Amino acid sequence: MTTSKKKNLKSVLITIAVLLLLNIIGSSFFHRFDLTKDKRYTLSTTSLNIIKQVKNPLSIKVYMQGDLPAEFKRLQQETKQLLEEFQAYNKNIIFEFVDPLENKDESMDNIKELYRKGLTPINIAVDDKGKQSQSMVFPWAIAVYDNKEVNIPLLKNIMGASTTQKVIGSVQHLEYSIAEGLNKITKAKQKKIAVIKGNGELQDIVMAKFLLQVRESYHIGPFTLDSVAKNPIGSLEALEKYDLAVIAKPTETFTDAEKQVLDQFIINGGKTLWLIDQVSAEMDSLYNASGATLAYPRDLNLNDMFFKYGIRINPDLVKDEQGSPIKLATGEQGSATQFQEFNWKFAPQVYPNSLHPIVKNLGGIKFDFANPIDTLKNGINKTILLQSSQYSKKIGTPTEINLNSVAEETSPNDYLNKGNIPLSVLLEGSFHSIFENRVLPFDQKTFQATGKDNKMIVIGDGDLIKNQLDKNFQPVELGYDQRSGNLYDNKDFLINCINYLLDDNGLINIRSKDLDLPLLDKEKVYENYTRTQFITIGLPILILLLFGVLFTFLRKRKYSK
Repeated sequence: MTTSKKKNLKSVLITIAVLLLLNIIGSSFFHRFDLTKDKRYTLSTTSLNIIKQVKNPLSIKVYMQGDLPAEFKRLQQETKQLLEEFQAYNKNIIFEFVDPLENKDESMDNIKELYRKGLTPINIAVDDKGKQSQSMVFPWAIAVYDNKEVNIPLLKNIMGASTTQKVIGSVQHLEYSIAEGLNKITKAKQKKIAVIKGNGELQDIVMAKFLLQVRESYHIGPFTLDSVAKNPIGSLEALEKYDLAVIAKPTETFTDAEKQVLDQFIINGGKTLWLIDQVSAEMDSLYNASGATLAYPRDLNLNDMFFKYGIRINPDLVKDEQGSPIKLATGEQGSATQFQEFNWKFAPQVYPNSLHPIVKNLGGIKFDFANPIDTLKNGINKTILLQSSQYSKKIGTPTEINLNSVAEETSPNDYLNKGNIPLSVLLEGSFHSIFENRVLPFDQKTFQATGKDNKMIVIGDGDLIKNQLDKNFQPVELGYDQRSGNLYDNKDFLINCINYLLDDNGLINIRSKDLDLPLLDKEKVYENYTRTQFITIGLPILILLLFGVLFTFLRKRKYSK
């Protein structure tokens, strides 16, 4: 064998050895490269931790397959790529895409079954170069693990947004939706939530949608403060077994003993979510012959407690030009009655401008007769989560609320230096007891004047947690307003509050992930349809023809001599 052949054989053997070595090393280490600018397919630490919990086969069935509108094909593609990323880290995760409308003979049965499971479709108007058509889409997935099942919404309903905007928002929330769903069925419930009763708080039926949503991730149960009168120490010890207390729109005065129980629960590390109405005013009381009602201050005996913690909920109402729509009868009574939509300024639509994870990327949140909140200096860190628009102001009480106010005319000068009123505040720090250096309502040997690091959220509206009831007195979705047909983000906001207070911050951070999703502008496409076709299809063919003619000419010229 010649020297050159030996060198070539040696080079080939070395190359093969290097390739084998790299293959062995590659099989021992796992890494995926995300080349997107916004790291769209890089899973968060929280998602990876949830994936690690999957020890048995977990199946996900996605109902987005078949002939989908263009926007939903994008959502389908993003969902598939994200699920492939989940599957790459854990082979126990299995997913498939199915078309519930594929078989026309079985489609109606499939639709009824999906309805029964709570998977409601959406009807999309498809405009293809002026041709209008309707398309039904089920933007849902169902995950099953160890005989537990959970629905995963893939489309985020953004009020007033176009289908394209909804898809962009949905893709931004895609990892959160899937991770949250998997977390519900793979993680055992640990934290416990107490829903405080005994002081005229909201009934369960008008909080049903909130309670059902929270129950999927946490233990939750009612806790009545009536027992404080007879056994305050026992009541405090029982409450301290919970991690968080929800106080939803109390209407009756708290006794000092009840306040001491709540105060010591907070001082000892218990989290609280307060939804407080300092003014008595209800929408139902307006629907009478006069169309008016009296709004007056409500004394809950909590002012000194909140003041000690660093806030004050004023017995005023917030009137906001950025109100919610309301339909009222106009014209003569009887067959000639017509309904017209007005702007109801006592129901502010609040769009968060804070970058805090609790409210980042949330849509509109609806208030009803909201109360303004003042923040006080006391060493507690305060973050304003929600505030009214710049065109809003405070209305003192008692005052008459009249439906005729929808017709009043206003100008920007009416709201000069009055707007941006805080409506929800997050408080974090070491709270001081309201009974510090005071006589205690009941003897408590374990009384603490200063607590450990803690946090609470205060909302100046008890109705924010309420779901409306339909004609059959069944609860509708939290945040859905039957009077206008709008769906607000009240539920997402409250769930974020619960997760944050209970230190489940990972899921919230996934929700606030920002993605850059460039989509085609349909109007521009339609306007430049012919030119776009020529540039993308005709121009390459023309260039190829010119190149062929030139090549043939040069070839003939060269070989004809």
